[in-house]
Amino acid sequence: MLTKTLAFQKLRQTINAYYPISEETWQTFVTFCQFQQVNAGHVLYPLGEIPTSFAFIYQGLMRGFSANEKGQEYNKIFFSEDMFPGSMTALLTHSPAKLAIDAIENTTLIRIDFAKFREFLIINHEIKLFHINYLEKNWLLAKDEREIEIVQQDAATRYQKFITQFPILSQRLPQYHIASHLGITPTQLSRIRKIKTQ
Repeated sequence: MLTKTLAFQKLRQTINAYYPISEETWQTFVTFCQFQQVNAGHVLYPLGEIPTSFAFIYQGLMRGFSANEKGQEYNKIFFSEDMFPGSMTALLTHSPAKLAIDAIENTTLIRIDFAKFREFLIINHEIKLFHINYLEKNWLLAKDEREIEIVQQDAATRYQKFITQFPILSQRLPQYHIASHLGITPTQLSRIRKIKTQ
């Protein structure tokens, strides 16, 4: 019960970091939130299914990934504490998800009903400003930077930037997940890491 209370407190603190919300707004917001704990390996949002929620991570680590027709997976993004994993394109278009999300570690999270969130977003100025600020920082700007990196930087440079930007995350992730994120094989990553330690 304490973990649940702390998780909701952290969610409110995180929202307030983007835009401060009133007690009245918060009390409405929590009515469409659900506390959940999942084990490593649990698929929160499967490929091909239409999602109905997104989430907030209190403790744990998740990944957003896609797969080709051969079943090869590509890790597009990692979600750790204080982040909001969700297949946003699928949610917005009410279509089957092309981005799956599963847990890399045992994860404690809060699921947020998307339809109710959108209804509230339309009528509540505070949540609207939180949403704009969050999207600008975490989706638009980050997405542009990532797309430029993939095209312009070699794998060794991308790896160095990843471990510099996310030193703690790089320690928590299995190397094959990092390799998938960088668009290279685990063998290629092993060679890059070996060169770096020489």
